[in-house]
Amino acid sequence: MTTIQLTLPDQLAQEAQRAGLLSPESLEEWLRKQLKAKAAVELVAMLDKLDTAETDEDFSPEAMAEEVRAMRTERRARNSSPLPAQ
Repeated sequence: MTTIQLTLPDQLAQEAQRAGLLSPESLEEWLRKQLKAKAAVELVAMLDKLDTAETDEDFSPEAMAEEVRAMRTERRARNSSPLPAQ
């Protein structure tokens, strides 16, 4: 389990706390929703790119494999950025 520390304006933190938004369960739910939304945006972007391909060459297995490799590399780089441990 990872512990994170947030720095928020006092008023915002108090309002969020009163609303129950700073509980570990609420934050976990919110983060999971954000990750799903981000994945959906990435999928739509990839589908848009496929729709705009101009030649059959763009759909070659090699081109598709390279695109998948690039996306995975980008995702790994994003996901491997360390969070400050507390």
